[in-house]
Amino acid sequence: MFLGRRRRRSLAISAPLSLLLGLTGAAAAQDVASPPPKAIVPAATATTTVPTTAAPEMPASETASMPAVKKSRELPPLVIAKVSDDPVPTLSASTFLDTLKMAERYQGIVDAGGWASLPAGLVVKPGGRDPLILVLRRHLMLVGDLPADAPVSDQLDSALVAAVKSFQARHGLPETGLVGRQTVAALNVPAATRQRQLAASAARQLGSTFAFSDRYVVVNIPSATVEAVERGSVVRRYVAVVGKPDKATPRIEARITDVNLNPTWTVPVSIIKKEIIPRMRKDPGYLARERIRILGPGGVEVEPTAIDWASEKAATYTLRQDSGLDNSLGQVRIDMPNRQAVYMHDTPSKSLFARDVRFHSHGCVRVAQVKELAGWLLEGAQGPNGPGSSWGPIEIETSIATNERVDIKLPKQVPVTFVYLTGYATPDGRAHFRDDIYGIDSPSSATSSADVAATGSVTTRPKTVAPVTPPVKPAPAVKAVPAPAPAL
Repeated sequence: MFLGRRRRRSLAISAPLSLLLGLTGAAAAQDVASPPPKAIVPAATATTTVPTTAAPEMPASETASMPAVKKSRELPPLVIAKVSDDPVPTLSASTFLDTLKMAERYQGIVDAGGWASLPAGLVVKPGGRDPLILVLRRHLMLVGDLPADAPVSDQLDSALVAAVKSFQARHGLPETGLVGRQTVAALNVPAATRQRQLAASAARQLGSTFAFSDRYVVVNIPSATVEAVERGSVVRRYVAVVGKPDKATPRIEARITDVNLNPTWTVPVSIIKKEIIPRMRKDPGYLARERIRILGPGGVEVEPTAIDWASEKAATYTLRQDSGLDNSLGQVRIDMPNRQAVYMHDTPSKSLFARDVRFHSHGCVRVAQVKELAGWLLEGAQGPNGPGSSWGPIEIETSIATNERVDIKLPKQVPVTFVYLTGYATPDGRAHFRDDIYGIDSPSSATSSADVAATGSVTTRPKTVAPVTPPVKPAPAVKAVPAPAPAL
């Protein structure tokens, strides 16, 4: 019998609202008649650095005569998709020129005839042999993943496995070294399409006034990742969920001003009309179960039974979901004022973080392990215990445990940008590609039938290659991704 064993705390997370709506963002509108949040004002002299690792597990008590028995008080480990740990940022001050030069290089490949395709069903494991390996070698030499002087053979040898992994990394694919469906799909995207991705991405960076600094945050929408960049290197890359194609996450340049713990959520009018009202007609107890209150003029609470749900009268009221584990914004919201009313936040529905394809939100950006990102943002901010204290994992968890809303102002605002880079080059001379999930790279506005690049991570998109050879110069500026209605 073991002594001193702690009971595991069971946290039942009920999130039918976020599951119903597929939510990841909401309007940045002020809550009406909400209790004033506890505001934390940073101290100008605070210098303590906050660790960026997750809160440690609470160990079980130990006795001198028995081995320690460790039991976590946390939820089971979050399963998330694997993303690259490459320290080179997706976006830097040189990205525009690097990408423009790469587009010219790929135009040369196009002019020389591009590369040959491989059979869609080709599968070759490391060490395996196949005559088509010679075609693979030529492709990887052409794009720089395999040295030009590498020995030629029909075997997927160690040098070629390394080259395949390099190719997979540049395309956001699992770095297995195995030649299979996803990798072949990426290899088969025509050179002309890749050149167009590079040119279009460079064109979208024209006119950017983003303020690169020692610390900034980049969300590359097609990658569905968030990068915390410090002194030119990615200190951590986070898995994210971004807007679905019909609720596109917009491109923005803003500044992160605050971190909100235990945020409330004000339901956007578009969601009230399209999703809440129809649900209430069928299930009158829905709002009460989801802890969403109806607020009228002056913040006076209105009972759901006083609303005529057969009409759209509810859209004239403020619907606000209280803080808590089941809140659609989760436990953390990262505030970054912008005209599109989008931001980054937590979510009670974390299963999508495990997927390779993560385009499911209403426009805002969910971030896996967002508390760690919050800790990085709060480095230098005065902690909850006054001068000399800081916001570490324990302080963040302790404040969240109170279930009281806390707004923490950053001592120095951090620049943040949401970009749409389907093709981009990094200073190390590598070209990177992601799926054109919103279909805006194509020269045609009819994206349903246009040439939409798919690297293999999006399997439902048909591939219709248009016989278009784009010019060396960047394509004309592409329309900005339309901002979705302020929604999660």
